[in-house]
Amino acid sequence: MTKDILIEAMELDSIDDWEAAHRIVQHWDTPEANWIHAYLHRKEGDTWNANYWYDRANRVMPNKSFQEEAEEIMNFLEGL
Repeated sequence: MTKDILIEAMELDSIDDWEAAHRIVQHWDTPEANWIHAYLHRKEGDTWNANYWYDRANRVMPNKSFQEEAEEIMNFLEGL
């Protein structure tokens, strides 16, 4: 897995292609992929599933907007 794949998932999410973004991250078990997986489920409204993936990413579900979290994820990925 490369960071480019995860950036692609976030770009797909930014154009409201949740399904395609989810298809990418569901196949990877890394903290970064799990964070995106969690974010996608939070955005979907599935908080139980989101909490599961945040835990796998060693994170806590944030209390911020989806846009703020998406920006945080992208900044993190670009720094890898």
